[in-house]
Amino acid sequence: MNQLDPAQMSGTVMAVTDVSRPALESMQRRWPNSGRGADLIDMNREWPGNENGFTAASRHAGLVFNRLLRPNADFAIDFHTGTTGFEVTAFNIAEMDVPEIKAMAELYPIGQIFDNPTYPNVLHNAFNAAGIPSFCPEIGAARHLDLEMIGLFVEGTMNVLKHHGIVAGPMGRTGKDVTVFVGNSAFPILATQGGLVEYLVKLNDKVEPGQKVAVQRNSFGDVVAEYTSSVAGEMTGKRSDAMAEPGNPLAFILFHKATTEGVETYPE
Repeated sequence: MNQLDPAQMSGTVMAVTDVSRPALESMQRRWPNSGRGADLIDMNREWPGNENGFTAASRHAGLVFNRLLRPNADFAIDFHTGTTGFEVTAFNIAEMDVPEIKAMAELYPIGQIFDNPTYPNVLHNAFNAAGIPSFCPEIGAARHLDLEMIGLFVEGTMNVLKHHGIVAGPMGRTGKDVTVFVGNSAFPILATQGGLVEYLVKLNDKVEPGQKVAVQRNSFGDVVAEYTSSVAGEMTGKRSDAMAEPGNPLAFILFHKATTEGVETYPE
């Protein structure tokens, strides 16, 4: 926003930060809720919300979406990071079969695009359902200030503003300047044991079916589990916490599935 000069712009850019304030204050993604018993609610599973809903998170989402976001947007970018305890690459979540969305998502000089709508009640899908083309940049790990990665998304966002004629000037780097890998599904690798996890691959690395990607050891150093990929793709996320319990997601591998049916769900 600091790069924008209203006197040199055509149109309006609106930035809305700290949307899920209680979650921000408690430093985790879910909103503490006690309306019908103790609960934690991820507001990014509530959009477009309900102004008369049963939870404060649903009502807040409804008020923000109906009275602030939807009436003031022709296009929308829904910025996120990965969840706490998980590292992710720089990637965009975008429905690439929608021309207006594809045109924006490809203007970022980043290495991966997840061509999948993901969950129905995330914010960018609420925008799309309202006829406002939207996508979701994922800017690395939560709670980590990665200035180099942030710069890629600032450059891409300025490209989007130039694409729509809001600001003038030459385009920066785009997806054409990097080798973008586009996948429409993410293969999860879940821990089957408890213990310390050692990764054998890095984010953005290409992996093949059967390739070993991680080894898990107990406190004595004994190998208790080995984890392999079942698909050919690229590493898009991996656990940053050293320890893992059974059921914890250890990694996600972005890949292209020949056919996708229905809505895919992913362990969180």
